Amino acid sequence: MAGALACTAAMAAQDAAVLFGTWELNVQASEANPSQYKRTTCWIEPHGDGVRVRYELVGERGGVVRMEWTGRFDGRDYAVQGVDYVLTNAYRWVDEQTYEVVIKVDGAPAARARTTVSPDGDTLTTFTRERLADGREVASTVVYERR
Repeated sequence: MAGALACTAAMAAQDAAVLFGTWELNVQASEANPSQYKRTTCWIEPHGDGVRVRYELVGERGGVVRMEWTGRFDGRDYAVQGVDYVLTNAYRWVDEQTYEVVIKVDGAPAARARTTVSPDGDTLTTFTRERLADGREVASTVVYERR
């Protein structure tokens, strides 16, 4: 889910405009750990002086999970809605095309993701390192394409 992410202070929502739109997971271009989801769609949109990120994940057997994160790119933890546990994301910009997310479960860091927008603005590539419950660390790369 994390495949589900110090340089600058928080950027305003208009600076995140490069991210705004609908994004579809490209399973063939992604190198991820086996997932229970066969399709993921992500919507990123302005929300007040921040950003709203919504996910719809369709499971291999047809179930749908919807999650939503609303916050700012200021490195602070903001709650993710739609899960049965305490999950937060803290977004911050690295540069104009790259942001980082620290994902926490029950307040403890669980994963770190770095997402880069392609120069043409049509692809998001996210590299994630996460620690599994058994202590193993795994990495994944997922690619989203603008729809």
